Amino acid sequence: MANVQLVENLRRLRDEHNYTQLQISKRLNISRQAYSNYETGKRVPDIETLLRLTDIYMISLEDLIARPYPRFSDTTVSKEAKGPYSPGLVIKSGDTIYLTEEELLLLKYYRQASSDDKRLVKKVLDIPDE
Repeated sequence: MANVQLVENLRRLRDEHNYTQLQISKRLNISRQAYSNYETGKRVPDIETLLRLTDIYMISLEDLIARPYPRFSDTTVSKEAKGPYSPGLVIKSGDTIYLTEEELLLLKYYRQASSDDKRLVKKVLDIPDE
């Protein structure tokens, strides 16, 4: 199961650094198609590849796989998903969850919201603070 944030970050980082998929794939010593599969979420890079990507972009592993980078844009993994839902993974349980494009959009905006805005959203939705 692909990490939605990783998939989005791979594309954004490559675009921001003006790299082509071919250039990145050569630096990783893999085929362009193999790298393309990472960006579309069809395959998940192994830890060695992830570490090489962190070296290329000079960021931490956590930044690569978990943090929104750098800002939300209209280019999202949900555009490449087939059907009305995009798969995700519930970290604690390992269960797969399916999200609509609207739900995915809300989650992406929530991740980038300030702490005050997050508290406001929780209040509106009547979600208790942790």
